[in-house]
Amino acid sequence: MKQWLLAILSCAFISVQAQTVNEVIDKYSAAMGGLEAFNKVSTAKMTGTLTTSGLTMPMTTQVLQGKAMRTDVSANGLTITNVYNNGKGWKINPLAGALTKTEVTGTELIGFKAQASLVNQLMDYKNRGHQVELLGQEEVEGVMTYKIKLVNRDDKKPTFYFINTSDYLLIKSISTKETQGQEYDVETFYSDMKTINGLQFCMSLIQKIKGQLYLSIKWDKIELGVPVDEKIFEK
Repeated sequence: MKQWLLAILSCAFISVQAQTVNEVIDKYSAAMGGLEAFNKVSTAKMTGTLTTSGLTMPMTTQVLQGKAMRTDVSANGLTITNVYNNGKGWKINPLAGALTKTEVTGTELIGFKAQASLVNQLMDYKNRGHQVELLGQEEVEGVMTYKIKLVNRDDKKPTFYFINTSDYLLIKSISTKETQGQEYDVETFYSDMKTINGLQFCMSLIQKIKGQLYLSIKWDKIELGVPVDEKIFEK
């Protein structure tokens, strides 16, 4: 009898937890403008700058919602290009000696795929088959947040999201980055939210590794529903 009651209470607790994490994500989605509204955006073009190692470089990202993504970064007269196109990816990085188009696979391809959607994977976790869990509340730079763990369906790796308990906007996330065979925790901080066509976009973000600034991105302009030539994604 006692074990039976414990089993019922355990199930009830799991149900409450699931409802709570869904409530937080739903409110986050609503604060951003809504999942449905984001899904209606067919294309986007974002222009700005990327800063790393003291060097600031022009950056352009073009997106075909859920299908393709291309990012071009100009550095010292050269162009670094990352592309995702319907399940496949390729890149050119002359600064790393890769002068021709190189195929992208594995974890890097999964990252490219995520960038091909304007919808944050947390907002759309159900449709993408990711698992989420509410880990309680945690303070981030003086702001109380909900901490949510998302496990990606494709690579089983976790990403931790920190959502402001007052306005339900995303403040920070923690994910892993693999560089030269080693994995590092990357902290990403989001700021300077701007409303574009009724949707919220983060215009500035910074990334830190072991507390040290790794890179920052600042968008000067985000255009939605603009023409994007599909040929630019072809390998």
